[in-house]
Amino acid sequence: MPRIPLVDLAASYARHRDAIDAAVRAVVEDTRFILGREVGEFESAFAAFCGTRHAVGVSSGTAAIHLSLAALGIGPGDEVAVPAHTFVATAEPVTWLGARPRFVEVDAETGGMDPDALKSVIDRVRAVVPVHLYGLPVDLSAIGALATAAGVPLVEDAAQAHGAEFVHDDGTVVRAGAYGRIGCFSFYPGKNLGAFGDAGAITTSDPALADKIRRLSDHGRTTKYEHLVVGYAARLDTLQAAVLGVKLATLRASNQRRRELAAAYRSRLDGVGDLVLPAEPPNRRGVHHLFVVRTAHRDTLLSHLHAAGIGAGVHYPVPLHLQPAYASLGYRPGDLPVTEAWARECLSLPLYPELTDEQLDTVVAEVRTYFDRM
Repeated sequence: MPRIPLVDLAASYARHRDAIDAAVRAVVEDTRFILGREVGEFESAFAAFCGTRHAVGVSSGTAAIHLSLAALGIGPGDEVAVPAHTFVATAEPVTWLGARPRFVEVDAETGGMDPDALKSVIDRVRAVVPVHLYGLPVDLSAIGALATAAGVPLVEDAAQAHGAEFVHDDGTVVRAGAYGRIGCFSFYPGKNLGAFGDAGAITTSDPALADKIRRLSDHGRTTKYEHLVVGYAARLDTLQAAVLGVKLATLRASNQRRRELAAAYRSRLDGVGDLVLPAEPPNRRGVHHLFVVRTAHRDTLLSHLHAAGIGAGVHYPVPLHLQPAYASLGYRPGDLPVTEAWARECLSLPLYPELTDEQLDTVVAEVRTYFDRM
């Protein structure tokens, strides 16, 4: 393990150990491992945190997108707009449902879905799934206006954006997952709100849609052995809900620490080499799931940091439109040049609430050393 890992799950557990151990023990002693009371308690607390009427716990962030699109009736012959610079889980559920992902170019400054690029395809799609990349909300006003005008639902992929905020021109603040028709969250262990395995949630203020998604996630059932529709086995485990309930109580403080660390990186790395630091437009308050810089020297800088024991990473080195899995769609290198530039240049530096000031100093020093030696 690097002396400064990209993510430190051991430190995260140590911070919450007593409360998590007690919560898990309560589930084990109660033996309600499927849909125990902790699931409903977490769903209520997470909906309140996001500012929606409902939250439905599910088995993963990927399942959240899958169930959401299924509930919206997406199927064969449909197209769904997704950004090309994201993890494959944003697009996989589209394919599972027999639909076609329409890969959209990203904004050069933020890496999120570019509203201007979306404008050229909006009339051909049946849903829009923008990603709040690295914890920064996309331009929800512009993307939302396009989706509304076209009469298609906006499904937020908020897998990296627990607690991120978008500020309207009138000062109204809305949290990620509460702007669109549906919000999809991942609680993969390394996320800002991370479980002890796969887990996810769907947020919405539409009660009928919440009921439909809940039914789909639990075999389409209305009672134990009556099934209204063909559903899926995609429920949130009680053990994961118990862990998430503990960690949700400290999420605001954790996100604030991430913002402090990101501000320190910005002030210490400003003007170093050719680094392009993460953007944060004034109407978007990110939660810095990742601190991603860009440089034309990404690969050699990454090697330097690894040699120094620093667990930097790359999110994401191969854009979706050029993945072998989607070769049949016919995209070629050069089709989405901004996305491809992000894939070549992006580099994630360690950032998590337990990262110490001294560890950050070390990362900064090694980045500076690399560029000083060029």
